[in-house]
Amino acid sequence: MTSSSVLPARQGTAVALAAGERVQIVNLDGGQVVDWWALAHPRDGDDEYASMEHTRASLRRLVPRVGDAIYSTRRRPLVTLVEDTSPGVHDTLIAACDPERYRLLGGAPDHPSCAQNFAAAIAEHGRSLPRAPAPFNLFMAIPWSAEGQLAFEPSPAGAGDSVTFQAELDVLVVVSVCPMDLNPINATMGDIELRTFSPGH
Repeated sequence: MTSSSVLPARQGTAVALAAGERVQIVNLDGGQVVDWWALAHPRDGDDEYASMEHTRASLRRLVPRVGDAIYSTRRRPLVTLVEDTSPGVHDTLIAACDPERYRLLGGAPDHPSCAQNFAAAIAEHGRSLPRAPAPFNLFMAIPWSAEGQLAFEPSPAGAGDSVTFQAELDVLVVVSVCPMDLNPINATMGDIELRTFSPGH
């Protein structure tokens, strides 16, 4: 069975996937960063979720590629990146934006954030964590220099570009259409589409 929904700019949501199911995240307008997380099923405990530090150690590179698994805090493959029609520019280094980040940048006190979207989205599924884990920042351009310097650049994703993940275990996938407008990472502030399906459908 296939389902599709549009997630408006600045908002977040969570979708439950059974092992073997897939979720596709479509950058409808292009240039929009999407923060992404995956939580293991609650029967496995709330301390197992997609971990960027464990994933980097397992893959021995900074950014996953098609065919790579995203590993959990228990070093288990939670999902696999099975398709990427974008330029492949993503980030695993930068924390999710949160109210303190916007305060430090001079933003309004009520500015929406990915950390808040994460908390609200998992709460709708009866889940909670003390804080948002480090996300897999889809379509986000954070180039690094040989000297270790990082830069924030506009997302190069084009309209209709997408990434698709397949669940290796039962997971809750969480996404936030990043509302950052105080640095240049979002070339646009657009909507995304979420499509969930089983392979072959």
